[in-house]
Parts: sequence; structure tokens; C-alpha cells
Amino acid sequence: MLSGYRVFSRRYVKSFPAFSRGFETETEMTVHALDLAMPFAEVATEYRVRPTESTSKLRTIPDGLRIARFILRLWKEYEPLRFFGTLALMSGLLAAVTALIGARFLTPTFAGQLAIAWSGLGIVLATAGVILDTVSRSRREIKRIMYLAQPYGLPRSRSSNGHAPVEEDDALPGPVDVIA
Repeated sequence: MLSGYRVFSRRYVKSFPAFSRGFETETEMTVHALDLAMPFAEVATEYRVRPTESTSKLRTIPDGLRIARFILRLWKEYEPLRFFGTLALMSGLLAAVTALIGARFLTPTFAGQLAIAWSGLGIVLATAGVILDTVSRSRREIKRIMYLAQPYGLPRSRSSNGHAPVEEDDALPGPVDVIA
């Protein structure tokens, strides 16, 4: 997912929102294609040794943390029920642990209040997940309709080398977005 090149159909380009920058863009492109159930294919590429005079711009830890944070954000946006459901489950487990074990180390009244607070937070998180999942599903349907409304193929181009311009119908053999 984080290497190679990408070739997109006109449909894909017109439907892709492109909110991110840097290494996160590749993750966003892949999630967008998967979320809208767009057909895509991987193409094998030849890898070569980096020239000795060039240097890598990759900073392993900072870039990895940025990508991980971005994946969490995408998870929240694309699958809110699972995201908030996981947080609600963790809150419920904290409530149970606080109720069972907290009474031994804290005053029973404070442990009970803390367990109730964790339970309430879990209920709020679960409710937010259900509501946001409904909104996310309707947004996904609208994005899919917008994707399918775009004509397939490459735009007409003016050729400077004497070749005939590419017509939309001649662009690619089928509706496939190539993600390598």
C-alpha cells in the first residue's frame, strides 16, 4: 500500500476528496477505493536500488506515527460504529473493573460513582457510534452515486507528438482503477 504508483480512472479522480498530504495520501486513496467498492488492481513494478547520490525523505518513526494517527481518523470516519463501539466496550470494562476491584482500594461510594460514570460514558459512546454510522452510510451512498455518475475513461487530450487524441471510450479496457 505504501509503495508503487497509481493510475486512476476519470471517475476515481472526480470522486476522490484528497484531504490528506504526505504519506497519508496513499492510505486515503486505498480506503476511498475500498469504501466505495471500486474495482481496482495491483500491477507488479520493478524495484531498483536507490542511486547513491539520492537520499530518502522517509522519517520512519514520525511518518509511521502520522500514518497510524491518520488510519485511526479514517477508521472513525469510515466505520464509526466499530470505532465508538470499541471505545464503549473499553468503557464498560473499566466500569466493571472499577466496580469489582475499585471498592477494595477506594471508598465504596467513590468506586460506585466512578463505575456509573464509566458506564454512562460507554452508553454515550455507543449511541454516538449508532448515529454516526447511519450518517456515514448515507454519505457513502451519495459518494457512490457521484462516482457512478462520472463518465468512465480518460479525458480527451491534445497530442503534441502527432498521435490522435485519446477518446474516452478508448481509454482502458474496463472500469478498473489501478492501485499499485
